[in-house]
This record gives sequence, C-alpha cells and structure tokens, in this order.
Amino acid sequence: MRVALHDSDGTRFPNLALMKLSAHHKAAGDEVCWFDALEGGSYDLVCSSKVFTFTEEDPYLPEAAIRGGTGYRTKATLPDAVEHLMPDYGLYDLDYSLGFTTRGCIRHCDYCFVPEKEGALRAHADLEEFAAHHDVVLLDNNILAHEHGIRQIERAIALGKRLDINQGLDCRLIDAAIARLLAQVSWLKPLRLACDGRGQLPALRRAVETLRWHNVTPTRYFVYVLVRDLDDALERIWALKGMHLDPFAQPYIPPDGEKPTHAQSAFARWVNHKAEFRSRTWEDYAQAHGVAAA
Repeated sequence: MRVALHDSDGTRFPNLALMKLSAHHKAAGDEVCWFDALEGGSYDLVCSSKVFTFTEEDPYLPEAAIRGGTGYRTKATLPDAVEHLMPDYGLYDLDYSLGFTTRGCIRHCDYCFVPEKEGALRAHADLEEFAAHHDVVLLDNNILAHEHGIRQIERAIALGKRLDINQGLDCRLIDAAIARLLAQVSWLKPLRLACDGRGQLPALRRAVETLRWHNVTPTRYFVYVLVRDLDDALERIWALKGMHLDPFAQPYIPPDGEKPTHAQSAFARWVNHKAEFRSRTWEDYAQAHGVAAA
C-alpha cells in the first residue's frame, strides 16, 4: 500500500502524529511518502494532520484523506497501537526526540483546547518510549502537575538527557523542591514559563525568585505571553522586562481560527523583534507603525 502523509501546517516544527503514522505503516511494509498533489491519484491512503486552526485548507488534498489534529477541530486520537510507537524521526531528519509523558491539564483556561480534547491530566508514556536521542523535547501541557511527569524529568536527569519542556512550566507549581529538581536538568533551551494574564504575575515572580535562588540556569528564562487585551499584555511585558526575562508574545487566535487584530500582531512583532524591543517603547513603535497603543 502506498501511503502519503500531509503536514498541513508546514511549519518548521515536526508533526508528531505523522511520525508515528509513518512508523506504523513502514512496520506494516507499506510505502510511505509525502503527499504531492501532482501524484494525488496514485495513493492508496492519504493522512493529513493540522495543529493550528488558522492554517488554511489545502485545496489539493483529496476529499477522502483522513484528517486529524487540533487544527481540524477534531477530538480524534491515534489508536494506542500507533500512539505508543517510537516515532519515525527520519521522516523529518531529526537529531532530537519529542513526545508526551503526560496528557491533559489541570487548568481550564478559556483560550486553550487541551481540556476539551485531552481531558483530565493523566500519565501517558515513559521517557524511553520515544527518547531515542540525547536531546529530548517534551510536549506535555502541564508536566509538573502529575507525579508521573516529575518522575520522567528525574529519569531524564538519570539518563543524562538534555531537555526542552516546550510548552512551558506552570509557575504556580514551582516550589523549592521542584526548583532543586530543575537545577539538575541539562537544558537544551532556556527554561520556559508562561504569563497569560496579569493575575499570574505574583506567582511568576515567586517562581523566578525560587528558580534563581536554587541556581536553575540559564537564569534569563523564556516566557510565553498571550496577547488579547493590549493594556494587560503591556503590563505583563514591562514586569517581565524588569525581572530580566525573555518574553515571547503570541497573539490570541480564537477557536474559529480568526486572525489576530492588527494591533495584536504589531504588539507581538515589537516584543519578538529583540532589537526593537530593547531600543523603543511600545508607544513609539505603535506610532511609527500607525497602531493605537492601547
């Protein structure tokens, strides 16, 4: 059987579901390749995966293609026999591993699809199930909220893995014990946190002080900042800058995939363009780009 895989988003980040599907079909003796519209009629099966709701539908994708992923607004998941396979890292020529040790989340943020799709937080996999490389990217939504996730961090330390906990750590769960654990991690990328509303600032400040006190390095942590209300976002950005943190602004995208406003996009460009962020205030940047600052 000739199986074509279609990465609908086409971003630089690999699609984990497609790598598992590739491993499954190759193990079954199938021919696996990337979807090519010019060869659309020559495939026995086409599987498309989309993470982001704002990604436009590929008009050349066959109607019979199997579609999955958050971007398609489906709750469908891979069968367990596929979900727990070692991913086919050769599909994207990766030199690092990635996967989930837990699924779900204890939070119910109104902007997040995870609770609806994945449900309550639970153990999902041991690190060795997918960690074929020295460098490992963990995609857990809230790894510190489950004992299994914490044990997998401990396991990574014992195995000498370098980690990137890609979705960020819940600052409300970071205490002295967690900070001591994180101080033992060899970090592939700077530790990631999140601050999606001004109400999180006190917890974030306490977490950062605790992490630095316990020498979790590097100390200029990366912080996701969701941008909805500009005044709220600006307050958080200035607080993060004062704490010598590295903010990364993400404009809010509603579940229907509606594009961010011009002001939200401009604000994110200002924050994420570090030369602009360090040299100009938001008010000056907004004026130069014809955007209302608040």
